[in-house]
Amino acid sequence: MSANRPAAVVVLAAGEGTRMKSATPKVLHELCGRSLVGHVLAAAGELRPEHLVVVVGHAREQVAGHLAAIAPEVRTAVQEEQNGTGHAVRRGLEELGGTVDGTVVVVCGDTPLLTGETLTALSATHTADGNAVTVLTAEVPDATGYGRIVRDGASGAVTAIVEHKDASESQRAIREINSGVFAFDGRLLAEALGKVRTDNSQGEEYLTDVLGILREAGHRVGASVAADHREIAGINNRVQLSEARRILNDRLLTAAMLAGVTVVDPATTWIDVSVTFERDAVVHPGTQLHGTTHLAEGAEVGPNSRLTDTRVGAGARVDNTVAVGAEVGEEATVGPYAYLRPGTRLGLRAKVGTYVETKNATIGEGTKVPHLSYVGDATIGDHTNIGAASVFVNYDGEHKHHTTVGSHCKTGSDNMFVAPVTIGDGAYTAAGSVITKDVPAGSLAVARGQQRNIEGWVARKRPGSAAAKAAETASRRPDHED
Repeated sequence: MSANRPAAVVVLAAGEGTRMKSATPKVLHELCGRSLVGHVLAAAGELRPEHLVVVVGHAREQVAGHLAAIAPEVRTAVQEEQNGTGHAVRRGLEELGGTVDGTVVVVCGDTPLLTGETLTALSATHTADGNAVTVLTAEVPDATGYGRIVRDGASGAVTAIVEHKDASESQRAIREINSGVFAFDGRLLAEALGKVRTDNSQGEEYLTDVLGILREAGHRVGASVAADHREIAGINNRVQLSEARRILNDRLLTAAMLAGVTVVDPATTWIDVSVTFERDAVVHPGTQLHGTTHLAEGAEVGPNSRLTDTRVGAGARVDNTVAVGAEVGEEATVGPYAYLRPGTRLGLRAKVGTYVETKNATIGEGTKVPHLSYVGDATIGDHTNIGAASVFVNYDGEHKHHTTVGSHCKTGSDNMFVAPVTIGDGAYTAAGSVITKDVPAGSLAVARGQQRNIEGWVARKRPGSAAAKAAETASRRPDHED
């Protein structure tokens, strides 16, 4: 085991978060496709701790259910009453038997910008300096309201954490602040927690009291300074949530661009942490990429597109489109104003055009659905053309049914394909047809009433109307045919 690998990480996630003004527990609010506590777990996981414990309290069934879904290996400890951070850590240690040999890292469940790199540096500093406790600190432009880190001038050890309201003028000039994230010697932590008192204004057990207890016992308290002070920011309201989302999104986009992705306008582009790219992908303004969306080499998405759990093949182009759970083949084109619903699969150089909606549809190589159509529960072969304003009628009011269209077919505009029905390879269907029976390969299907013209109907039924006058004028022209 690595010397810097902690024995345990304890995540504090029991608070209600009343300032969020939400029915959703604070740590379950999301940014960039992951919950606040999910971001913290991802960072903590980079330490590869022997044990990872999340202390839950408010709405614990909901929080525990979320944890089971995203990180089933994580253990939970219940803090029945929120009696302070010291009490929460004690509950976490009790879940692990009460005492832990080795380093115990304590983090807050509402710090989504915290990185594994920073936690690794904290753990390494703790081990290298032989500290009983190491505080993660940061130097901030404005320390108003934060606890100041007071150090020994000679050794650099932390001598105190002084809250803003209790700080002297000289202490208020200090810009290094406490983050609420710590690395402890596990055995010393358990002993000190047993000595924490509740004779304070809140009647709670404060974790920060452990630092004073350990220092008074002759143990060293050190610090590790985060490279970016924004990492330690906790989320307490929707404004802070929005600010953190912007920071994290910028971080993700920067990584993508450095990896060879063109992001035309980062200010209007939003992506989730789970989105992946290949080089030379292009993302145009106003685009949102969510979930497990992947853009292959040379793919172009946007402007104004929202893709969720969608794979876009190399060289494909997706313009002004909403797609969920879809696969866009290499060099395929989609949009503008298309909607690809779950189960859509587009083959090589396939086309889904303007105002087309697809669902559970496989569209073959080189096949085109260019305009104003709905293709649901269908399989279409290769190099087929679907006429404008076509509808695959897949629902009978109770059940969905499948339509199969072969390869090299040409279907007319304004066709209705009433499933279940099969159109054979090379078949044609006439414009305006309602196809209710299978069409054999190479056949032409015509399913519409014959046209009948009733001469003079407008003059008789709409006398004096603009249409009647126009018809009468036309009848007087020399080129008019009876």
